[in-house]
Amino acid sequence: MSLRQMEYFLTVVEEASFTRAAELLHVTQPALSHQIKALEKSVGGALLERMARGARLTVMGRAFLPHAELAVRSAVQARRAARAAAGAEGGELHIATVHSVAVGILPDVFARWRRTHPGVALVLHEYATTEALEEQLERGVADLAVGPAPARSWQGPVVPVGEEEIVLVVAFDDPLAGRSSVHLAELVDRTWVRCAMEAVVDGQRFLDWACARAGFVPRTAVRTEHTSTAVRMAAAGVGVATAPSHVVRGAVGEDCVVLPVDPPWRRALTVFSRVELTGAAAAFADLLCEAWPYGKPGNHPEEAYETSEGCTGAT
Repeated sequence: MSLRQMEYFLTVVEEASFTRAAELLHVTQPALSHQIKALEKSVGGALLERMARGARLTVMGRAFLPHAELAVRSAVQARRAARAAAGAEGGELHIATVHSVAVGILPDVFARWRRTHPGVALVLHEYATTEALEEQLERGVADLAVGPAPARSWQGPVVPVGEEEIVLVVAFDDPLAGRSSVHLAELVDRTWVRCAMEAVVDGQRFLDWACARAGFVPRTAVRTEHTSTAVRMAAAGVGVATAPSHVVRGAVGEDCVVLPVDPPWRRALTVFSRVELTGAAAAFADLLCEAWPYGKPGNHPEEAYETSEGCTGAT
């Protein structure tokens, strides 16, 4: 089997049609069919079911699909990594991250990159959870990832970058607005604005886990999909929200009150990859470390967490 055959196969799957796939690939339909049949012969069975109005995967095709995707993506990644390492015009560096980092941290870093490395374009891939981030990086979608430290089973390099602090957000007229910090136990009677993709710690949503340690169960006023929406709701007085401080200050605005938790909630942010960071990938990691404004990694208090992305750092 060849890489070209797998590319043809993936195009047919994506388009669900030999005719449309042939048009996109700029080949004749008989030539496309011949390559798919050769691929099927090499794997020992039909990968696609031909139908009057298209094509769909067979059982073998569904099993073959993720491996073909990985092979093709790895080949594309190898080509762009080589070009990016050489600083070639037209080279690309693909970066995966979670949404909170994308909106709260990376814009300034990307701007600095464009000034110092104009020949290497950046392509950003955003995900709602660290699980999705790690899964997609493993599949070869990007050259590197920026986000919370990956699972301990991660096989590639992991470079510590800095720490982000998770804070409480309240309205300007909130009774707590004048405080310099808040103990979580003081919020036993308050209602909360929660995110649908809140982080999970020890099998619990982060806020449920944290409040349980403080001796109470949080009461939810509203659930949202995005951190920015939760912050806006909190600013309007709907309830207390949690968010990374860099999202509130850098992306959402200053129309609310930010309250640190005592003891503070912090987690490490990292750059990680499947392979050694070289060339443009290494240069980007260095630039991110130099530009990080929120503090370097250190010893976390007992209440600190390093978990999946959610309301405390996601959509």
